[in-house]
Amino acid sequence: MPEKIALLGSTGSIGTQTLDVISRYPDEFKASILAAGDNVGLLIQQAKKFRPDSVIIGNSNHFKRLRDELHGTGIEVYAGDEALDQVVSRSDVTLVLAAIVGYSGLKPVINAIKAGKKIALANKETLVAAGEIISKLVSESESSIIPVDSEHSAIFQCLMGEEHNNIEMITLTASGGPFLNMPEEKLKKVKPEDALMHPNWNMGDKVTIDSATLMNKGLEVIEAKWLFDLKPEQIKVTIHPQSLIHSFVHFTDGSVKAQLGMPDMRIPILFALTYPRRFVSDLPRLDFRENNSLTFEEPDLRRFRNLSLAYEALNRGGNIPCILNAANEVAVKAFLEGRIGFMQMPDVVEYSLGKIPYIAAPELESLEITDKQTRETTTGFINKLQNKK
Repeated sequence: MPEKIALLGSTGSIGTQTLDVISRYPDEFKASILAAGDNVGLLIQQAKKFRPDSVIIGNSNHFKRLRDELHGTGIEVYAGDEALDQVVSRSDVTLVLAAIVGYSGLKPVINAIKAGKKIALANKETLVAAGEIISKLVSESESSIIPVDSEHSAIFQCLMGEEHNNIEMITLTASGGPFLNMPEEKLKKVKPEDALMHPNWNMGDKVTIDSATLMNKGLEVIEAKWLFDLKPEQIKVTIHPQSLIHSFVHFTDGSVKAQLGMPDMRIPILFALTYPRRFVSDLPRLDFRENNSLTFEEPDLRRFRNLSLAYEALNRGGNIPCILNAANEVAVKAFLEGRIGFMQMPDVVEYSLGKIPYIAAPELESLEITDKQTRETTTGFINKLQNKK
């Protein structure tokens, strides 16, 4: 019988690419549950094509349309966050692929962990906002987390068979985004449509903007701390514009391992679905005759301050990474709406980091309060910036 998968965030970039992977192995995988936030039209198309057991739409306003369109298919239809939180615990689901973007993906992951599910984690904000809580829950459950992000998948693969050997450090690679060598004065004039043109990767809007500001790499630094039990000083970042080396692991004997491949998210998605096996695939191959240049450089923290803000949040700990994440989500949304400029996003994040009360060891309830306070504070600051125009 095919392995039944709950795909959370099925209409997003990772979700659609996961369904492409699943479609290539119909005897191995079944998309048993499809969940989306607001894109009901695409969710209906996916449900009719993949025939899941259940679908969930986060926005309850779309429930009637979803139910009517799928009437007679035998597919169970649900709506709302509560349904999403509960459905991941179903006994017939063996793997949950968590691809909901942002803080809203946290609760379903927690419920999946408590239910002992294998989790393919593409929602980095879960570990950024609540890394300590998630790590503790995983250690107390039968659940396991396989990272989907290409960088963390690379580290995970490099560590296979190295359980008893000491890591000196890891290096996460970053493409540098579309504005790697753009002067600061020009960065101030960047428009959303410019920032959404990533040179290498096919990603959703939010992740693409984060990549352009290097916040994506900052969030990955925090995520790596929890995934691999590392200290902040053990996590480095290098700019690698070709996006062919996905990350490095440095060992205490001086050896370095790297994982390479074409910049195609379907490759780490397939690995997460099949681990510990590797399936034969027809996905793109890396050919050094065509890709014979590998270059590296230090990130410019003056022009791309979000990366340094993320390191600051990681070093301070407590609820600070949660503040960083919430402020950034609000800032990215405002930039995409044309309400603030590209170079104002780190200003907005930095402002909120200095305004929300610090909590050293937050519980989940405290993080929810922190997230709410940060969004309100950040929105207020953005409104003030607009009023000054």
